[in-house]
Amino acid sequence: MQSESFLDEAEVAISAEFQEKGYVIVPVDDQQLFCRIRNLVAEKAAAFLGRESTNPDTFLNDAHHHISLDQLNSLRLDVIRGINSESWFRPAYFKLARPVLGALVGNELAMQVRVNLSIQLPRDDGSLLPVHADVWSGDSAYEVVAWLPLVNCYQTKSMFLLPPAAEKGMRRRFSHYAKQSSEELYQSIKEDVIWIEIKAGEVLIFNQNLPHGNRVNEEAETRWSLNCRFKGVFTPYGDKKLGEFFEPVTLRAASRIGMSYRLPTLSADLGE
Repeated sequence: MQSESFLDEAEVAISAEFQEKGYVIVPVDDQQLFCRIRNLVAEKAAAFLGRESTNPDTFLNDAHHHISLDQLNSLRLDVIRGINSESWFRPAYFKLARPVLGALVGNELAMQVRVNLSIQLPRDDGSLLPVHADVWSGDSAYEVVAWLPLVNCYQTKSMFLLPPAAEKGMRRRFSHYAKQSSEELYQSIKEDVIWIEIKAGEVLIFNQNLPHGNRVNEEAETRWSLNCRFKGVFTPYGDKKLGEFFEPVTLRAASRIGMSYRLPTLSADLGE
């Protein structure tokens, strides 16, 4: 039996942490690139609102002073279109989390075609994401989410996650929740969920098979966060397919050769 790990010590440690907690938080791999992404989001939002963003951190945290609930979704969609239209944006987003994604997921990755944006204003109960696990609605069990806060996130300004140990118990009782609402499900697990505390300039990678979501933001600041799914190119897909929702971003030469190779056939020789 093989006793030596093929992973280095850092990979073993972060893999163990991810499996035990259901998530890891690490500094982004390039702080200047993070600032460029945050500036881009702030600039797109400010342009939509007809304002200036001289200090992105202040502008984003205080955005609720300038955004009405009626225009929130239009703003969000406009910023999503704007940031994803920049050719450098998605490669930059990937680069921020590349080392940890390589350790947890692999080095031949498929990336979500469009990076998403969430904006949660204080006391807004219309932008909630009820407790759910993405895999329940057709996502592949092999995906992870790279969640990038653009502002410091804490308590109800952040998101919650049910850790693996508690999720196992919930899954054993899952039939009990069949006729309950998502709110009733949350109430049954709320004592076990973990509220993620994360700073701007850090990235969260979490297991989307675990129940997660958010609640009304009771803090005095607006939450802005980006999210994007990653998975191994050759791992099973759910309803979100390669070429539709995902695209390969780090295929290696041997895989490209193997995918395009066709064995020679006798019929082809005879045809000559």
